[in-house]
Order: sequence, then C-alpha cells, then structure tokens
Amino acid sequence: MDIVFKALGDPVRLAIVDELVARDGQTLFEIVVRLIELHGFGLSRQAVSKHLAILQNAEIVTVDRVGRTSVHRLNGAVLASIRVWLNERES
Repeated sequence: MDIVFKALGDPVRLAIVDELVARDGQTLFEIVVRLIELHGFGLSRQAVSKHLAILQNAEIVTVDRVGRTSVHRLNGAVLASIRVWLNERES
C-alpha cells in the first residue's frame, strides 16, 4: 500500500487519476491536453510520461498497446483495495 500512497501523493498524479476516473482509456496526448486545459499544469509529454510510469509502477494505471498508441486505464482492483484499506481504518 505504501507505494500506492506515495504515487498518489503528487498533485499531478492525482489529476491524472481524476482524468482517468472521468474518462477511462485515454492516450498520453489526451491526458496531456486535459491536464493543461483543466488543471493548468504546463507539463511536457515527457513529464506526464514519467508521472504515468510512477502510477503504472504502483499498479494504479495499466497500459494497453494498440498499434503505436498506448491507452491508459485505471486498475480497478488497486482502487478497490484502497477503498477497503480506508474503510478498515474508519471504524
């Protein structure tokens, strides 16, 4: 769980997760555009790629290759485990 919370401890990565919650299955280009438009993050594609790699390493985000395109999706199992972890501590 530690790696998951460390990955989510950055505002850019939280914004990426928010974007994927709103519209799962986005390409890198779509994520970059949305981060700039909605959140004002002036990030390069390379910077967003690094943030996505951290989320992928924490297994929060999965990547499906479709030809030359990478489609990013949330890993529902990890999000469910976060929910369970938080609920256990709430009681």
